[in-house]
Amino acid sequence: MNDAHLHLLVNHFPILGTIFGLGILIVGLLLKNKSMQHTAYVLFAIAAIFGLLSMNTGEGAEELVEDLPNVGKEIIHEHEEIAEKFVILLYLTGAVALLSLLMSVKNHAKAKFFAYATLLLAIGTAVLSKNVGTSGGEIRHTEIRGNASVNGVSAQENGTEATDEEH
Repeated sequence: MNDAHLHLLVNHFPILGTIFGLGILIVGLLLKNKSMQHTAYVLFAIAAIFGLLSMNTGEGAEELVEDLPNVGKEIIHEHEEIAEKFVILLYLTGAVALLSLLMSVKNHAKAKFFAYATLLLAIGTAVLSKNVGTSGGEIRHTEIRGNASVNGVSAQENGTEATDEEH
């Protein structure tokens, strides 16, 4: 198993863990259900760990695919830049989530503040997760790129945008 394979195995959880954690946290806050909130906090921490794993396998994956046809260094560099911003926010979300968990378990007066701080960070992280996931998918899935070709002619060259019906 090489770094590209490992990267593909671990890179989905930071995105999905953040999205699921955000949904669970919102419901937990609305229902004032501490168990749901705690579950969300743990998901954010696990997502951050998988973010670290994803970052650690990304460089090796880059080396393996950057010279493949239709890939190129530019699109990988773009993904890497977005991933670096995403993972910093993900680490911060995971750390604040652990603080929120600790505050909640101890029934600390600031538990509610930390819960909403985690919520705000998770929203930002979820928004960035869409960008990092899309840019990563575009590396090998040329059909989802903004300049995807339709019958051998790119939509930009043709002056039209590709639609779902054309694919």
